[in-house]
Amino acid sequence: MENKIRVLFVCIHNSGRSQMAEAFLNRLAGDRFIAESAGIDAGILNPFVVESMNEAGIDISGNKTKSVFEFYKQGRMFSYVITVCEKEAADRCPIFLGVTKRLQWFFSDPAKFMGTHEEKLKQIAKVRDEIKEEVIKLISEV
Repeated sequence: MENKIRVLFVCIHNSGRSQMAEAFLNRLAGDRFIAESAGIDAGILNPFVVESMNEAGIDISGNKTKSVFEFYKQGRMFSYVITVCEKEAADRCPIFLGVTKRLQWFFSDPAKFMGTHEEKLKQIAKVRDEIKEEVIKLISEV
């Protein structure tokens, strides 16, 4: 287990994008990686994101949102810290000691999507699929 590459995904509230990235990395390459996620400010899990991930065959309904600053205070070590939000929020992320690489992946915020239930789900599915593509690229590059 200690040979696995530790990855932390960070977004604003840990309610959507970082949760999706964590779930995809653990599902697709859990034999090589340990993925976790946290937010600048822990929020509430986005129910549309939960529904969208269910459509992709992954249940994140039991996940809790976490604060990146709690991980920082605990002295957690990560090989990668990957922000998956807007640059302004990413710049607020603390610097973790021992981090080999810090990456920024910019994705639209599902919490800001407007429209009907179906329209929101369609927009979130697009972000979900973009996140999955980036996770697959990360797996292939590491």
